[in-house]
Amino acid sequence: MNRPTEPYTARKPSRIQTRNRKRILEAALDVFSVEGYRGATLDQIAQAAGLSKPNILYYFEGKEAIHVTLLNHTMETWLEPLHRLDPAGEPLEELLRYIRRKVEMSREYPRESRLFANEILQGAPRMRPHLEDGLKPLVDEKAALIARWVEQGRLAPVEPRHLIMSIWATTQHYADFEAQIAVLMPEGDVWDDALAHVETMFRKLLAPRPD
Repeated sequence: MNRPTEPYTARKPSRIQTRNRKRILEAALDVFSVEGYRGATLDQIAQAAGLSKPNILYYFEGKEAIHVTLLNHTMETWLEPLHRLDPAGEPLEELLRYIRRKVEMSREYPRESRLFANEILQGAPRMRPHLEDGLKPLVDEKAALIARWVEQGRLAPVEPRHLIMSIWATTQHYADFEAQIAVLMPEGDVWDDALAHVETMFRKLLAPRPD
């Protein structure tokens, strides 16, 4: 994966440089989450940021460098709750806590969710090394933990990797298909209802069966 080159990192960036970098990334997130990588241009990002294109290129080598920076930030944020699954915790509550956080993150970070979804739909050309070297070992570790909980009878029988992917699918749907949901459910607090529904569904799936 290409890494962004930032000429000013040889010294501590000034407040203006830090502010402009954040401004560029915020604007790029808006553009990429709507247009996708292929549809987005540096001109669009510059316009959204209120900066000139040469100013954008002072901070980042180009569009790909900005995109990779955003993807890396997104992956760090997205995976943090999965890292927190505690082997010493109560299995059902650990997983329900993870599910609740994933719903909350879809509400808080819909642009990041769509950014990542667009990258995966394109075959993950910029994120594949991260998927292989970062995501897969983490999923392997947590899948093994869930499998142990199942073997101990602390969770109902479930295939761990499919469980993790089902959690991703059901929670991130609310961010990735936000426009569709706004049409289908135009009234009421969709997020509170979504959280209650998803939590109930997974609680029923995962609760240990009585002997």
